Amino acid sequence: MFTGLVEEVGRIVEATPTRLSVEARLAANGTKLGDSICVNGVCLTVALLDGSVFTADVMAETLRRTTLGGFGPGQPVNLERAMPADGRFGGHIVQGHVDAVATLAARDGNDLAFVVPSGVSKYIAAKGSAALDGVSLTVVAVEDDFFTVSLIPVTLDNTTLGGLRVGQGANLEVDVIAKYVERLVGS
Repeated sequence: MFTGLVEEVGRIVEATPTRLSVEARLAANGTKLGDSICVNGVCLTVALLDGSVFTADVMAETLRRTTLGGFGPGQPVNLERAMPADGRFGGHIVQGHVDAVATLAARDGNDLAFVVPSGVSKYIAAKGSAALDGVSLTVVAVEDDFFTVSLIPVTLDNTTLGGLRVGQGANLEVDVIAKYVERLVGS
């Protein structure tokens, strides 16, 4: 499990159809084979370690359903190691299981509006949480198939979201609790 609090922005070193290698000076520190690292909102398992570079296998399904398939060398990525059981919980519940790719439709300073595929916005609530590229964010407003967030300067400066341009996609994970509630009440 993750919290959506990005530890560092790393860089893709190599991308193949089945693997990603990522330079991660902080996130690779203390990491072991089999550990989970959230890469732009996608939970990946460390398969190889070489100093500050970790390599993870990626499935075709992951490449189809996320933005990872378009990554190449030099691409900046948000990184977060899995939260230790005795660690501080500062964000919200993030599993690293992407629900959809949200597309940045408009940007006005710190305010970003995203379009989401049909049926996804029902899991997003104003003043609730959503993760975009692994970043825990508070939702400002939500309507039919779009929602808005406002980014504080620290988020703009220390994640990849500051460089996101209109028309680009971001990996979206909605609040898992909303999905469980829906399943429990049978909607």
